[in-house]
Amino acid sequence: MQNILVLIDRFNTWIGQLFGWLVLALTLFVSYEVFSRYVLSQPHAWSFDVMNMLYGGLFMMAGAYTLSKNGHVRGDVLYGFFPPRLQAGLDLTLYFLFFLPGVIAMFWAGYYYAAESWAIQEHSNITADGPPIYPFKAVIPLAGFCLLLQSFVEIVHCVRCLKLGYWPSRDKDVEEVDVDKLMDMVDVKSDDIKKLDVYVTEQEGNKKGDQP
Repeated sequence: MQNILVLIDRFNTWIGQLFGWLVLALTLFVSYEVFSRYVLSQPHAWSFDVMNMLYGGLFMMAGAYTLSKNGHVRGDVLYGFFPPRLQAGLDLTLYFLFFLPGVIAMFWAGYYYAAESWAIQEHSNITADGPPIYPFKAVIPLAGFCLLLQSFVEIVHCVRCLKLGYWPSRDKDVEEVDVDKLMDMVDVKSDDIKKLDVYVTEQEGNKKGDQP
């Protein structure tokens, strides 16, 4: 079982990192379009569609990766103060009440939505000669499938937390810069930062006191 959970975590991590390159592609494409429009006076009517598809693909395919890293925004500010078992119980309840029905609907409806688009070789109707959008619509059920896989992992972790009383360890990945690790790398202690804060505050107070 553990091997399956790790495999799903790593699969969604790989998918998230792969589609993360769309950030670079989108940045370069927008920069090119701005240059082409305002410097060369050669705008492209299809650019808006391409930007939407790049961003939409990134947004949808990053969902499972973000879920695996517990990176989604939580609306309950009290959640972090709850004991692990209560957190797991709330998560498990919400997965079955809201998350799974919504993702299953996304996968089911998205499959037919994409199938119809592929059947007619659908193109965007925003512009007269819009680009094909059926490959983009195929991302919808794919994103739903990845979320369903990841939800299985999260549900198992919730059940384990209810049994153990603490959250089980997860597969590690390169995440945002950890402040504590960064402090260790540059040999800076938290006391040094506190002293620096005090010094800066005192200097600002002295400057205000010197003003007429």
